[in-house]
Amino acid sequence: MQAQSSEHPPRALVRAVETRLDGLAGAKWRPLSGGRTNFAWRLDPAGGRAPLVVKLYRGPARNPLFPNDPRAEALLLRRLGPSGLTPRLVSELRTEPGICNIYTHIPGSPWTTGAGIAGALVRSLHRIAPPSRLRRVPDGSAALEAQTRRILADCRQPDHLSALVPGRAVAACDAAVLLHGDIVPGNLIGNATGLHLIDWQCPARGDPCEDIAMFLSPAMQSVYRGQPLTEAEIGDFFAAYGAPEVAGRYARLAPWYHWRMAAYCQWQSENGRPDYGPARDLEVAALQRSLSA
Repeated sequence: MQAQSSEHPPRALVRAVETRLDGLAGAKWRPLSGGRTNFAWRLDPAGGRAPLVVKLYRGPARNPLFPNDPRAEALLLRRLGPSGLTPRLVSELRTEPGICNIYTHIPGSPWTTGAGIAGALVRSLHRIAPPSRLRRVPDGSAALEAQTRRILADCRQPDHLSALVPGRAVAACDAAVLLHGDIVPGNLIGNATGLHLIDWQCPARGDPCEDIAMFLSPAMQSVYRGQPLTEAEIGDFFAAYGAPEVAGRYARLAPWYHWRMAAYCQWQSENGRPDYGPARDLEVAALQRSLSA
């Protein structure tokens, strides 16, 4: 892919979008902030038509935890758009600068408060049958350990984290719920109609604890919201989620998820993201607390 600027869309992309969709000639393109993987712009057509989002994918992610699959995102937006939980897919395009998806723009603000609202949304998502074509996430402690060791193998200084491997084995559950795969505050948009999920480039199916661990992660909350969740907020989340058996399973798996996220933060901090250093330390502290619970 040619080098891109997030401020100005490539001319070839603009031409492709205007050719595919009527009424977008002369639309205003405004860069959207928040995304850390792809380029995205808000399109405001003339005549007061509803705004759209154009997401230009940078290509396969070298990220060890979050894939970047435009086809999977299109599949989920097409399926879930009518539910109101997500944007609605408008078009898929292969352009000279790269693959892009065009979908409706959801106005609002990133989630910051109201863990119960988030818990209810995640539970609603997990009740939806997933497409069979989606990737499977690691299930159980053995699979999580293998994934974490692969992440640490890509780190230059993994030794201090390699020694923190939890010792409690947790069996696989063979669940296959629909997973967003990246439920962080920046991907939850709230407005007058409720809370919505955006950025679906790494959906999956499997253990519901995967999404729960991502939302509850002290590192992800700190990076995106500025602070980890309190114990009261975590309690509100699980009360609204309303599945005690899943909450119990998450409690048993929490040390493994914290260990994996600490490894991921180490990888990020070694690859130009210094804010992930303090986030790693938050995960290590949470790992140690979860082992003593």
